[in-house]
Amino acid sequence: MTIRVGSWSVRLAPRALLVGAALVVLACAVSVAALATGEYTVPVPEIVTAVFGQGTPVAELIVGKLRAPRVVTGLLVGAAFGLSGAIFQSLTRNPLGSPDFIGFTAGASTGGIIAVVAGGSAMTIAGGALAGCVVTAVLVYALAYRGGVQGYRLVLVGIGANALLLAVNSYLLTRANINDAATAGAWLTGSLSGRGWDHAGPVALALAVLLPVSAYVSRPMRMIEMGDDAARAMGIRVEAVRAVAIAAGVLLSGVATAAAGPVIFVALAAPQLARRLTRSPGVTMGTSALTGAVLLTAADLAAQRLLAPTQLPVGVLTAAIGGTYLVLLLRKDRH
Repeated sequence: MTIRVGSWSVRLAPRALLVGAALVVLACAVSVAALATGEYTVPVPEIVTAVFGQGTPVAELIVGKLRAPRVVTGLLVGAAFGLSGAIFQSLTRNPLGSPDFIGFTAGASTGGIIAVVAGGSAMTIAGGALAGCVVTAVLVYALAYRGGVQGYRLVLVGIGANALLLAVNSYLLTRANINDAATAGAWLTGSLSGRGWDHAGPVALALAVLLPVSAYVSRPMRMIEMGDDAARAMGIRVEAVRAVAIAAGVLLSGVATAAAGPVIFVALAAPQLARRLTRSPGVTMGTSALTGAVLLTAADLAAQRLLAPTQLPVGVLTAAIGGTYLVLLLRKDRH
């Protein structure tokens, strides 16, 4: 289905729209469950009044200041990771081409650990994570560039950088004092605990800027998936599109890691799950972002409630889910 407005045209896939609507409904349902349940149960009507600042003082405290920032941060971070994974899987034409595998998450972790060891505040740690992700991306791009950046070369260089950075991270942890090592270890797990509106704001801003950019380059990226020569024959500026897409993916991954720590496997699994739901021949940007938001928020809700009153970091649960998904993916490819 194609909608035309003047010289502009937009192609809409009915199934993708249906899946997107279902994911929005599911995200809302999970969010309401996260806001309502816990040590203190808040009825749904009180949630609505508390959101608009007309609830009881207790409800406004629990919903507005404690639970809502965590839920919103989870939705935004999950969307950023899902969109980043979709960008890199499209660029590399590889379901394993996610920030978790090609070094960017490990680079963000290195920046965060250095900030922790240096005695930085929470904002300094977030800034260190973003800086580490960007520096790693620049180095990987430079090492992979040979008259252009091919997907397989980016993956190979990224995997090597990832292994090297994991070794650096381990070394930094062994050299840190016990308190810094404990703080860094907790941050490296990935968690939404204690997240406030100051964590959600930068991720919301990044998505507001980079989601339209990703949508703009998504069509030429689909052309590049058919091969650089074919894309150039259709008038696509391959390296310019690839550079913009990489910059968007890196910034999304870096900002998300800065907000919640290196929550692994969301960027890997969300685009492939979205692709199967929409039955699309390639990864899709919008549904990947929505899938990532649902995955991370649902995983955080489960991490809080499964072993209550003990709460697990959300990174523990996403690692378990992602590891299972990776095994199933490799098993499917074997057949």
